[in-house]
Amino acid sequence: MPDGTDRLVIRTADDIADIGAADWDRCAGTVDGGGNPFVSYDFLHALEETGCCDAESGWLPRHLVLEDPDGSVRGVVPAYLKNHSYGEYVFDWGWGDAYERAGGKYYPKLQISVPFSPVTGPRLLAPEGPEQMRDRLMLINGLMRVCEKLGISNFHVTFPTEQEAELMAGAGMMLRHGQQYHWHNQGYESFDDFLGNLTSRKRKSIRKERRAVTDAGIRVRTLTADEIRPEHWDHFHQFYVDTYDRKWGFPYLTRGFFEALSDRMADRVALVMADIEGVPVAGALNLISDEALIGRNWGAAGDFRFLHFECCYYQAIDFAIRHGLSRVEAGTQGPHKVQRGYLPSPTWSAHWVASTGFKNAIESFLDEEKRAIEREMAMWMRHSPYRSTEHDQPSPGEDQ
Repeated sequence: MPDGTDRLVIRTADDIADIGAADWDRCAGTVDGGGNPFVSYDFLHALEETGCCDAESGWLPRHLVLEDPDGSVRGVVPAYLKNHSYGEYVFDWGWGDAYERAGGKYYPKLQISVPFSPVTGPRLLAPEGPEQMRDRLMLINGLMRVCEKLGISNFHVTFPTEQEAELMAGAGMMLRHGQQYHWHNQGYESFDDFLGNLTSRKRKSIRKERRAVTDAGIRVRTLTADEIRPEHWDHFHQFYVDTYDRKWGFPYLTRGFFEALSDRMADRVALVMADIEGVPVAGALNLISDEALIGRNWGAAGDFRFLHFECCYYQAIDFAIRHGLSRVEAGTQGPHKVQRGYLPSPTWSAHWVASTGFKNAIESFLDEEKRAIEREMAMWMRHSPYRSTEHDQPSPGEDQ
């Protein structure tokens, strides 16, 4: 649907392939495998091509495209029409219920995000340069216009960068604050070097947990690139499906998606696999950005004490140290991550609703929620496992 503003054109595309890899990756900063892998053409196209984002899942692609009059692409936005709020990790079910009880129509809504991935990264994708800020503002305006033309009452941008969040707030969108737990590399040379920066009690606790996994006869390895074979994906997908069936319901990601990920982005994948006497029992999927290791999915064939911590947290830290990455992002939830070296980190989302009255009610809620999150983050920071004084240095001969 064309809509010219300042001689630029806004349209939507219901298939990322209609935009093309070259233009998408140029806008996203992911040319030649760089940048944030979650907004790359290969990742998002794999979701669409393998049936993860379609009518059945309720994630219908409606990507926004900003073009010059000659058709040259200046910016894109990963956007999806949705008739539910599953798979987003920023929960608005209560908003939808309240809006519809008041007589409004909350769904379908427009969701600007990376599906099924609570990972902070760019959402207003425009190439770096003197016109980037203007083009991002045009994309925000374009989202509002598309919603108005389609009769959609709301859209949501989840896990944008802080800079984008501030830009959207300045454009009149409501800003929502959240938190995750991230590990930060302080220039460590080894996992033991990291442990040396923790309090004695936490240091011993982590070593005890890791020994328990080894003593149970479980071997854990992190595989990348051509080390990952089809049988690894067979096992991992089964773990993933079983875990979703037990805990979260619908497993969106198909076996074909994992295969496509490996085929197209092998050097961006770090797959942790655990086995007992050669029989795989658990796995954890991570993607590698220029700066971070980003944990996404975990699954196991049963309950194995401390194995989740080993696969998802300790192996990730070890990998980040060995590869010089600045941080590990371990996904949503989990104050239990704090005692394992992962500290609270802020996240953001931005929201637009057509109804002024409903917007006022949401803003009041967001103000209270922000204060609660700030208090919670401060509380968990007080429980940091890191040494605060020189009096907790490891003693000579301390139990390793």
